Amino acid sequence: MSNKYSPISLKGVKTCKLESRKSKVRLDKVGKPFAGGSFRDFIKSLPDVLAAEDFKAVVSAIVKARKKDRPVILGMGAHPIKVGLSPIIINLMEKGVITAIAMNGACIVHDYELSLMGHTSEDVDVELCRGTFGMAEETGGGLNRAIKNGIKKGYGIGKAVGEHIRRSRADYKELSILAAADRLDLPATVHVAVGTDIVHMHPGADGAAIGEGSLRDFRLFSSVVADLKGGVYINLGSAVILPEVFLKAIAVTRNLKYSVKNFTTVNMDFIQHYRCRENVLRRPVLSGGNSYALTGHHEIMFPLLAAAVMEEAGK
Repeated sequence: MSNKYSPISLKGVKTCKLESRKSKVRLDKVGKPFAGGSFRDFIKSLPDVLAAEDFKAVVSAIVKARKKDRPVILGMGAHPIKVGLSPIIINLMEKGVITAIAMNGACIVHDYELSLMGHTSEDVDVELCRGTFGMAEETGGGLNRAIKNGIKKGYGIGKAVGEHIRRSRADYKELSILAAADRLDLPATVHVAVGTDIVHMHPGADGAAIGEGSLRDFRLFSSVVADLKGGVYINLGSAVILPEVFLKAIAVTRNLKYSVKNFTTVNMDFIQHYRCRENVLRRPVLSGGNSYALTGHHEIMFPLLAAAVMEEAGK
């Protein structure tokens, strides 16, 4: 034992009554065994604490927004398409839950391939070693033609690709989120970082068309964000591009004196990345609003959210 220190005496410790102490978990918040019934009954059986409480709050925010004709915007990376969520997203669009879609550049690759062939997502390790990664002729050629043709019509990339797929003879175009947006006349925007997507490696890539199309889509997305008051913005599986684009859209619309505040933001991903935490969950709602982080696998969490919303809204 050190000569400088001796065990502290606990004789002077003051206690308090347990009944008077504030507790975070009470009987009205604990979970209940699910004994069957509706999906709503299952959601109600969850504990009303932490992530379960946040999940219920997100469901409520989405349903409330749509009842008041406020927008629900889905910003997404490509992984949700790659894990099979396209039919669920399209159903939410058709049912009037999702009112606008924003994508990164990789999304159009997988949305297009899925509509064309009924499959997507190559084995990067194998194809990279062979020197054939990203070199599918139909994907590179088709998407670059669609973008260039759409730009000539005054479209952004989202509208250009969506219309191209919808009017094509693709066997599986009912699986295309962009074609569904075009069919339903919903805003669909694509936000590209040049050099990040496989279609940029093809000889048909036109930097001027890609850049012009993405800039047009940023301006359209900003118009959607300008109307976000009372609505919901969901970031699904984009760690960098969409969080940055969303923040810039918030910045430009507030600079133009739109009242973009008092809305709800949600980030859904495997982990909560820095840009998502800052640019989706924290900074945009500093002047009013709520934010929620729902962490987990897209192929489980998003269908659960979709089902809960549909049940609560009576869709």
